[in-house]
Amino acid sequence: MRETAVKVVVAGASGFVGRRLCPALVEAGYDVQAMTRNPDSYRGSGSAVYGDVLDAKTLQDALSGCQVAYYLVHSLDSADFERKDADAAWAFAEAAAAAGLQRIVYLGGLGDDSDDLSAHLRSRREVEQLLGSAGVPVTTLRAGIIVGHGGISWELTRQLVEHLPAMITPRWVRTRTQPIAIDDVVRYLVGVLELPEAADHAYDIGGPEVLEYVTMMRRVAQIQERKFLVMPVPLLTPRLSSLWLAFVTDVDFQTARALVDSMTNEVVVRDDSIRALVPFDPMGYDEAVRQALAERTQEVRGK
Repeated sequence: MRETAVKVVVAGASGFVGRRLCPALVEAGYDVQAMTRNPDSYRGSGSAVYGDVLDAKTLQDALSGCQVAYYLVHSLDSADFERKDADAAWAFAEAAAAAGLQRIVYLGGLGDDSDDLSAHLRSRREVEQLLGSAGVPVTTLRAGIIVGHGGISWELTRQLVEHLPAMITPRWVRTRTQPIAIDDVVRYLVGVLELPEAADHAYDIGGPEVLEYVTMMRRVAQIQERKFLVMPVPLLTPRLSSLWLAFVTDVDFQTARALVDSMTNEVVVRDDSIRALVPFDPMGYDEAVRQALAERTQEVRGK
């Protein structure tokens, strides 16, 4: 154990990744400040502290005394998410520098910079740059589809399979991605925290398999013993595809549109150097799916 625990603030502590990361950090011996807009109702690990990345005035107190910050927030459900995320990242970078933080760890998105990236993925890259604009070193982990109960991309996959025995599919179902289990994302996030060589570096993270979206859905259907028929319709526009996703799932149209636009971009690991720094064997896709489904079942039964 350390004589004095490193104090870590997690921006987005109550979100899909944050609510799993906070207990992992506490278990690893860190002093966790869980930054949230609703500290009174926060029931997760760490000490709740009020902070809103869209309100720069709240960040000074939230980051005070911390050495490292995790940045896990985004505004995909907003029509102007690119502007909001840029403003928030810039404000957070300024506050982190003023508070004397030694590191920011950011969870971004996979995607080849030479590709014509979607607005969503371009925004993720911009946030990377803005977080480091005030001089605090940034460690970025870039992930594609994160498989875990409550994750937006995973919920799209699960609900499409659950709600539709047959699916009209646009071209993006043939796009390749490299899904990763939420537990493995958390292991990487914790693992890079104190690595000196990880400062000012971006790492690709992914599971052991590269899969097309349609293959992912078929595997989910097989695990759940459901029938799932795919009918290609190559002329289905992104807007119609987004409206359709919003209709058959509980993901709102704006978020669905941002995700659909990104699904035309191949998101696979190009550089696996993170495997040497944080060595472990990532979970396979089927195992990650079973775990996500089991967690959902447990939550439903507990209500």
